[in-house]
Amino acid sequence: MNEKISEIYFFLLFSLIPISIIVGPAASLMNIILIDFSFIILILYKKNFEFLSNGTIKLILLLCLYLIFNSIISKNFSIGAARNFGFIRFAILFIAFNYFFHNKVFFNKIMIVWTITLISLSVDTYIESYFGTNIFGYGEKYGSRIVSFFKDEPVVGGYINGFYLVIIGYLFNFRKNFSSKYRYIILFLSLFFLMSILLTGERSNTIKAFLGFFTFYFFNDLFKLKEKIFSILLIVFMLVFILSKSPFLEVRYNKQFLQPIIYLLKSDEEKKNIEIDVQHRSYKTNTYYKLYRSGLSVFKNYPIFGVGNKNYRVETCGEKANPAGIRPFLYECNTHTHQVYTEFLAEHGLIGTMILFYILFNLIFSKIKVILTSKNYVQVGSLIFLVSVFIPLLPTGAFFGDFNLTIFWLNLSLMHSINKKTNIFSKPNI
Repeated sequence: MNEKISEIYFFLLFSLIPISIIVGPAASLMNIILIDFSFIILILYKKNFEFLSNGTIKLILLLCLYLIFNSIISKNFSIGAARNFGFIRFAILFIAFNYFFHNKVFFNKIMIVWTITLISLSVDTYIESYFGTNIFGYGEKYGSRIVSFFKDEPVVGGYINGFYLVIIGYLFNFRKNFSSKYRYIILFLSLFFLMSILLTGERSNTIKAFLGFFTFYFFNDLFKLKEKIFSILLIVFMLVFILSKSPFLEVRYNKQFLQPIIYLLKSDEEKKNIEIDVQHRSYKTNTYYKLYRSGLSVFKNYPIFGVGNKNYRVETCGEKANPAGIRPFLYECNTHTHQVYTEFLAEHGLIGTMILFYILFNLIFSKIKVILTSKNYVQVGSLIFLVSVFIPLLPTGAFFGDFNLTIFWLNLSLMHSINKKTNIFSKPNI
């Protein structure tokens, strides 16, 4: 009976993870802490500590130790300490995922709830795109930007992008033998998620989502080549149709993104005959270029270990950030650099960045052969998302920010936990 109660309890906690992220950082944090503390009690009761000798766990513990060290040497200890010391919650969450998701029945139940959650959010995204507000009336504050259930944050595109390939992969794995009709239903559901991301106007996440879609189906051997080509043509048609029907999206993707790139590639003579906004006449006026340059400027001044996690804002927004007449600073005051590479270099320096990439890339790529040969499409979906986080130049949120890090770590945990060849536990535990 106790085992059954324990399973139901953890099922509820894991089921609520996507919903808690939507509710907000406090709810997400509380949910993960509940999972962590409950799991610690369970593992102490079971006296199962063999996983501590696993190489993957050693890498994660090394990452925790490095982040603690990063806090100690940071420019302002108090600013980044909570983020760095709090990272341990993701290490415990990773172990908990491996412990519970080894059980296929438990995993299937969780994924059903997650699928319903993501479909509901995507439907609400379409509703807000058409009516201007979502079913709760959210959205007026941001105009044409989609917020859906997030209420006051336009991050729904990044959220859907962080889950949709996992859900699609699960639907492929759910049935071993299925008809062509079932395959096409999954394909159209993929397009349904993809277009919902497009509607948000989040350009970076849209690019990642499209690249992720193409990569996922490239590795999917359940579709013939002609079916894949048809899918690409269908996407192009839907893309053109949606952009032609939405002035907001036409501005976001064409006038503010595609046209400036085309303009910058033209010769000086050709540029004279092209009408374009002043802020797009040079890449140097681009907001993201300024932030990237600012991040690299911080890195030049703190090249070894950077200013410390979450300390970019301290360095660039402080009173001494731009001392006139002393040296030509190129700082842009902001919370972060909006790009993972410049964020790492600015806040962790060259040595810290090398440590982070060594650990993260080992965690992501060490199991790639097993994943591809096993044809576990949930793992493939998670892998593609994790790789997309590190696409150069594309803007990102803060890597160590709660929202981004939670979704990243969920995908990493899933990728390791749902295959007996990659799971850190050798036997089912519930």
